[in-house]
Parts: sequence; C-alpha cells; structure tokens
Amino acid sequence: MTTEQLYQELNYVNHSKEKRLHYANLFLNNPSLIPKLLDILFRVDDKISPRAAWVFEFMCNHRIEAIIPYLDTFTKNLNKVHLDSAVRPVAKICEMLAKAYTSKQDNAIKTNLNATHKERIIETCFDYMINDEKVAPKAYGMVTLFLLGEEYDWIHPELALILERDFALQSAAFKARARHILKKLKKKRI
Repeated sequence: MTTEQLYQELNYVNHSKEKRLHYANLFLNNPSLIPKLLDILFRVDDKISPRAAWVFEFMCNHRIEAIIPYLDTFTKNLNKVHLDSAVRPVAKICEMLAKAYTSKQDNAIKTNLNATHKERIIETCFDYMINDEKVAPKAYGMVTLFLLGEEYDWIHPELALILERDFALQSAAFKARARHILKKLKKKRI
C-alpha cells in the first residue's frame, strides 16, 4: 500500500471503536505501513492528520512497543501537531509512554525511551499546559509530567506552579485532574 492509498483509506476512519481497531490491527500486522501512517499524521495542516493520529493512538494502546522503531520520528514531530483532534491522541500517546517508562514491570519502552525522547515529550507537555489547549491534552500532559518528574527533579515544582496558577481559570475537568496531581505532589514533598 502506498502512502497515497493509505491516505485515501484513512478517509474511512471515524471515532467508532470498530474502525479504529480494524486499522490499528492493520498496522500491527503490517509494521512496514507505520512510517506511512506517521507521514500522514505529521501533515499537521491536513484534515486527515487527526484520523492517522486516532489510529496510531489505538495501535499504541494495544501494543505500545510498536512505537519503539519510530520514537525518534514521533518525538521529533509531536510538537508540530496543532489540530485539536490530533493533539489529543498525541498527548495520550505521551502519557502511555510515560506510564510504560515508569512502570514497575520491565518492558521495552524503559530501555528504548532515551533522554532526548523524554526531553521532547516534557517540552511538548509543558507547552500543552501553558498554551490554549483543550482539557484532554492538558490532563494527559500533567500526568506525563508528573510521572517523568520522578526522574527530573525540576519538573514537579514547575508543574505545581502552573497548576496552582491556572486552577481558578480552568474548567471543572481540569480542576479535578489538577487537584489529584497537586495532592500527589504534596505527598512527595513530605
């Protein structure tokens, strides 16, 4: 399948679980198609880009290790994604990577997510927190930053500062997640 054939195929992707699962399995069973999917995902001004992001998120949710050969490409380009419906799945993938990386169980993400990858994810998640993003990327970003803050001691104080500063201005959903993260941060200081 060429990139253009895949592009046409992505027109059929919607939010239904069946469609996203169908296409996620297509890529898991044909990993040689993943670079083409990422190429479309990072056409950041294209209306099909979010559909590629939905499929990529669903694929990562089923098998996060599938992203390993593409960590450089993903982390190098994730800060360019700006369409709201593509930002959310990209932010969710960042959270999945942080959860796998900080998991108590051994996994391939722990050995393949390097310092450069983490720095790019951290920078992008802080951008989610300080820019005018929707609640979901901010929520995924704060969880990602909290988890990676276990390794980088400067993250937690910065995250707490942003959450406390923006608390009154944000939605109920943001406040609920922020309250939860702030409580965890306070426990860490004790």
